[in-house]
Amino acid sequence: MGEQAASEPKNATKSPAGRMKRVGSDEDPGSAPKTAPKPKSKANATSKAGLKSQANTKAGSESRAKPVPKAGAKAKPESHLAMVRRARRINRELAELYPYAHPELDFRNAFELLVATVLSAQTTDLRVNQTTPALFAAYPTPEDMAAAVPEEMEEIIRPTGFFRAKTKSLLGLSAALRDNFDGEVPGRLEDLVTLPGVGRKTANVVLGNAFGVPGITVDTHFGRLVRRWKWTEQEDPVKVEADIAAIFPKSEWTMLSHRVVFHGRRICHARKPACGACPIAPLCPSYGEGETDPEKARKLLKYEMGGRPGQRLSPPPEYPGAPAPALGAG
Repeated sequence: MGEQAASEPKNATKSPAGRMKRVGSDEDPGSAPKTAPKPKSKANATSKAGLKSQANTKAGSESRAKPVPKAGAKAKPESHLAMVRRARRINRELAELYPYAHPELDFRNAFELLVATVLSAQTTDLRVNQTTPALFAAYPTPEDMAAAVPEEMEEIIRPTGFFRAKTKSLLGLSAALRDNFDGEVPGRLEDLVTLPGVGRKTANVVLGNAFGVPGITVDTHFGRLVRRWKWTEQEDPVKVEADIAAIFPKSEWTMLSHRVVFHGRRICHARKPACGACPIAPLCPSYGEGETDPEKARKLLKYEMGGRPGQRLSPPPEYPGAPAPALGAG
């Protein structure tokens, strides 16, 4: 650290990404003497100019070798305003990185999205998407599902895990939709959370993607990333939602949720984030928690980022990756 500081020009500063930049001229006009300086010999001027050129070249070389801050480096305390600006910049960067971000559950209507979201607890969206075609073929409406034989439904949704508890929730919410909402999924949060198996997270997923009502979905990926980015220190999902809602305009809530979850599933993994392949690493205060070597980090990328199929069997047309295989197909 000491040798590096000694090699940097005195009138240079580092940007957040570690690049060197000039912040003034070689002589400060405000501190210049009123009398003209003594003339310097041409040889001395040439020699000093050469040394300065070498120093600038070295500084530029060092900056290119360090595109992101060193892992574990201590930063100055960040003000709330600075955090908000950084958070909104991260959101803009994610929007460019994932212009195709979307809910990764297959659905054709609000009822299918509601059921799929309930099934997604403690399993992957891929497993849900591989299971729901048979489920909706057997029970296409709330009335059909409410009349299902529990054992038969359990067998269909067994691959998603916790199939007995999930069957109970699906039978209960379907009966509630039939009896209390004329067989239709309600478009208000206060109504959705009265349904068996439906909490605030599930309600926000349905509202944001089936009704166009902005909402923040705090799942495990979302919570992990917003804490890594220091947007919040809260662990409780409701408190996390409140903190993030205060940072972003309401119009951004739904797409922000998709982008953050996409990033968490593809790059910023729970156990070993791919820091060295992360485009927003210069904005991340937790850079260095994962693999920082670019080549090794690229091997950790998942789904379309890693050249592999996504989670949806029927992804949106703009999705650049391959569809997921059907159940039993691979």
